[in-house]
Amino acid sequence: MIRFTVKRLVSGVILLVAVSVGTFFLAHLAIGDPTAGLLGSAATPAQQAALAAKIGTDRPLLVQFWDWASHAAVGDFGTSWRNFQPVGAQIALKLPVTLSVVTAATLLSAVFGALFGVAAGLRPGSILDKVVKAASVILFALPGFWVSLVLVIWFAVDLKWFPAVGYVQPALSVEGWLRSITLPAIALSLGAIVMIAEQLRNAIISANSQDYVRTLRSRGLSQPRVVVHLVRNAAPAALTVLALMFVGLLGGAIVVEQIFSLPGIGALTSGSSQNGDIPILLGITVVTVIFVVIVNFLLDVVLGWINPKARVQ
Repeated sequence: MIRFTVKRLVSGVILLVAVSVGTFFLAHLAIGDPTAGLLGSAATPAQQAALAAKIGTDRPLLVQFWDWASHAAVGDFGTSWRNFQPVGAQIALKLPVTLSVVTAATLLSAVFGALFGVAAGLRPGSILDKVVKAASVILFALPGFWVSLVLVIWFAVDLKWFPAVGYVQPALSVEGWLRSITLPAIALSLGAIVMIAEQLRNAIISANSQDYVRTLRSRGLSQPRVVVHLVRNAAPAALTVLALMFVGLLGGAIVVEQIFSLPGIGALTSGSSQNGDIPILLGITVVTVIFVVIVNFLLDVVLGWINPKARVQ
C-alpha cells in the first residue's frame, strides 16, 4: 500500500509541475502584454510601463517563471495584477461556492446515474432502457448554458420554486444555501447522470451474461443479492466515469456560475481571463490540478478495495 501511495503521489506531482509550466508559458503567450487589458485602451505608454515594472512583467519570462514557481512551491501564488490582493485569499473565498455546486452535482450524478443505469441494465430493451439511451444522446448534446437557461425559466421564473440568481452562505441560512445551489447543480449534473447511467447499464448487461451470475442464481441467491454482485462488478467503470465527470464539472462551473451569478471560481476565472490577470489564472490552475490528483488518488484507492488486482497493476 505504501508503494502504491508513493507511486500515485509522484505521478500527481509530475502532472502538477507539467500543467503549471505549460499554463504559465501559454498564458503569457496568449495574453501578451497584460497591461493593456488591465489598464484599458485609454492608458498611456508611460502608465503601461509603470504597471509592468510594478507587476514584474518587464523582466525576462524565465525570471518571471522562476519567481512565481519558487513562491508557488510554498503555497504563495502572489498577488492579483488587477486588485493587488493575495491570490490565495481570493481563491479561498470563491472556492467553497464552486465546491458546493460541484459536490452537489456529483452526488446527483452518482445517485441518479446509478439508479437509472442499474434499472436499465437489468431490463435491456425495456421502455426505461430506451429512455436512458435516448436521454444519453440528447442531454449530452445539449449546451450547458441552454439547459441552465431553461431551468431558470421553468423553476425560477414560472414556478418560483428556486431563486434565479445569487448565492446564500450556509452560515446565514442552510435552506437558502440549498435552494441557491439546486438549479446550478442540476444543470451541471444532467449530462453526467446519463453518462454514468449508460456506462453502468452496459457494464451490468455484460456482467449479467457471465457464467458466475448464472451460478449464483442456480445456488438460489435472491435477486437483490445477485444485483449487489452485478453492481460491484460494474462499479469500477462507473466510478472511473464519475471521477472524470467531476473534473469536467469543475470546468463546466465556469458557464453555470456566469448564468446563475454565483461568486465562485468559475466567475473568477472568466473575469481574470478577460482582464489578463495571469496570477489568478495560474493559482486556479494549480488548485484545480490538486483536486484532480486527489480525486484520481481516491479513485485508485476505491478501485483497489473493490478489485485487489488493480493495486497490483
